Amino acid sequence: MIVAKDLCRRYGARTAVDGISFEIARGHIVGFLGPNGAGKSTTLRMMAGFLPPSEGTITIDGLDVQEDSLAARAKLGYMPETVPVYPELRVEEFLSFRAELKGVRSTGGARKKAVARAMELTRLQDRAKWLVGELSKGYKQRVALADAIVANPPVLILDEPTASLDPNQIIDVRELIKSLGNEHTIVVSTHILPEVEAMCSRVIILTKGRVAAQGTMDEIRARLSSDTRGLTLVFRGERAAFDTVAEGVDGVTVQEVIAVEDDVRRAKIELVDSDSGASERVERLVNACVGAKLGVREVTLAAKSLEAVFRELTTEDRAADEPSADKSADADRAEEKNK
Repeated sequence: MIVAKDLCRRYGARTAVDGISFEIARGHIVGFLGPNGAGKSTTLRMMAGFLPPSEGTITIDGLDVQEDSLAARAKLGYMPETVPVYPELRVEEFLSFRAELKGVRSTGGARKKAVARAMELTRLQDRAKWLVGELSKGYKQRVALADAIVANPPVLILDEPTASLDPNQIIDVRELIKSLGNEHTIVVSTHILPEVEAMCSRVIILTKGRVAAQGTMDEIRARLSSDTRGLTLVFRGERAAFDTVAEGVDGVTVQEVIAVEDDVRRAKIELVDSDSGASERVERLVNACVGAKLGVREVTLAAKSLEAVFRELTTEDRAADEPSADKSADADRAEEKNK
């Protein structure tokens, strides 16, 4: 659905995006991650047709964003990091105006239905008659999200969609994005890593303007240099008996054992995750516990977290923040003047 090939973007002498390539399949929700200055927002702006690439190409559903700009942009809804709204319009008026700009016809009440659907999905019905300028920042975020989906485009590009929302609103937006994933291809940029794990089927991690990793979470976790996994095991029985069992299983290191109640204990364990893998070591440990008549009550094998993946892949990235849209425009004008 989205194909970027050898994509570059320069601001004068500075390269913000340096030859990245990726593909996003139809129906996927993809998390776009990276530290400040990694090139995320710049890449999203190029995908949305807001910025032209210095080099490379982007296609949306087979349409080149530069060569077939209007047709390509009609395929997507874009929610930028800085929300562009008209404060003097009421919410319903603003969304109707935006729907008209996006080609949603008024015939048969189609435009009214599109606006009503967008407000219902973003829970804006009770703010329909409010002036946009009177809304809280969180509600303005909702208006921007409603704007992105009002024309029901097949592709959604959302740059920090939950910024400034309270915890309940974040959960609402997260569930909305997941539900929209049934009908849309969605690219989400966010700094809230648990959101990405909760919503996204694939992840693209940028660092220093390049793709550091892309794929499913399992595929990216497999690239971590760490060869250990954490395990929590709750058992009933004597500590000494458990220590004896653990010593007999290769690749298992007991870090601590805490008494929970009476003779029930919780053990925190480190497993070597190589060769035969952590799962087989867990199986051997549990079987050994059962053989020693220790009552195993709970086993939790920790996944390598997205935070650990992110830190390992971007730990050396100390780039400055990306230029703002205004600074980007200034850089573009200076570049044209120099030419």
